Amino acid sequence: MEYSIAKEASQDLDEILDYFLVRNINAGSRFIREFNKKCQNIAQFPNIGRSYPKFDPRLRGIRLDSYIIFYRVFEDSIVIVRVVSGYRDLSSIFADVDDE
Repeated sequence: MEYSIAKEASQDLDEILDYFLVRNINAGSRFIREFNKKCQNIAQFPNIGRSYPKFDPRLRGIRLDSYIIFYRVFEDSIVIVRVVSGYRDLSSIFADVDDE
């Protein structure tokens, strides 16, 4: 299965990388490598992540360090919708998300 990264997730990644750029470039490089590995795993095994039916029946998430990669499973594709800190209020993040 193929995966794509939504605009919001791309913006999340930019913010995360900006944080690492200031604090620890090597950690940022590791984060991106691990992010890519996780996305490849998600594409191979779309149901490995935890389900978040409270927000959307197709929404799933998988941890990467202290972040959660949120994605939606469609019939023939995966869309990475957000990459956010696991400490954030998830209800506020997904309150106004419209279906893609």
